[in-house]
Amino acid sequence: MRRRRISVGQVAFVTLNSLFLSLAVAMCFYPFLYIIVSSLNDPTDLLRGPVYFWPRKFSVINFNYVLRDPEIVRAIWVTVARTVIGTVAGVLFTAAFAYGISKKRLWGRKVILGMTLVTIYFSGGLIPTYLLIAHGLHLWGNFLVFIIPNMFNAFFAFIMMSFFREISPEIEESALMDGATEIRVFVQLILPLSTAVLATIALFFGVWHWNSWFDAMLYGGRKLMTLQQYLVKAIQSVNVSVRSANFRSESVSSQSLRLATMVLTTFPIVAIYPFLQRYFVKGVMIGSLKG
Repeated sequence: MRRRRISVGQVAFVTLNSLFLSLAVAMCFYPFLYIIVSSLNDPTDLLRGPVYFWPRKFSVINFNYVLRDPEIVRAIWVTVARTVIGTVAGVLFTAAFAYGISKKRLWGRKVILGMTLVTIYFSGGLIPTYLLIAHGLHLWGNFLVFIIPNMFNAFFAFIMMSFFREISPEIEESALMDGATEIRVFVQLILPLSTAVLATIALFFGVWHWNSWFDAMLYGGRKLMTLQQYLVKAIQSVNVSVRSANFRSESVSSQSLRLATMVLTTFPIVAIYPFLQRYFVKGVMIGSLKG
């Protein structure tokens, strides 16, 4: 078989493209590396000047100081609980809605679709939303304020609906003929066949819950402070105070504590992302191609 010859132009294009992409990756990755390296450097030594690729004097004192603060420990538990419960509740509720709305036999389907589509482009605004959640539903200071208002997302529902339409109706019909209920078909047949779209939507919900801080500031109060809200507080404050009974008088700077807080708030979601990445492209492309 005759081998295809590669021209000089193609070689030059591949080389330049590889160099450009490598530079883009380095530019995106280096800020994370800088924050991690600086947070692992001794805070007193960091005052001498910035570190770039490796800690000049390795130390975990910054993380020890941050984790001694009872506020950030409580914020970690609140954020983890919110992310896990909110993601599971959001995915299941949105999937149930999308599965029902994907059936053409549903009465009033077009009206429901129209009302759902309107919510993507229009909202009630900040003040009416606050009055509804804080005074109408009485969720101010309640952990459920992170779960109930965020159980449904119209955009995610349309993505799921496109996926459910591609599932063969014969699978559902055979199960119904065997005596299965609609709920059993949804739980035991549809959800196991929808791993790609469920993982993608779970990633979206999880990242949103983990990074959210504005609703915690409005409705949570001090007892329901999240990690991102703690990070905003740490960045805005000139001196970060760490309150602890067994607190040693070691020298730390507010900058080093901010960097350590950034690492603690961003590392978990960055670590989980690669495990869900294989579902990401497939889930996003759902419904874009007809086959």
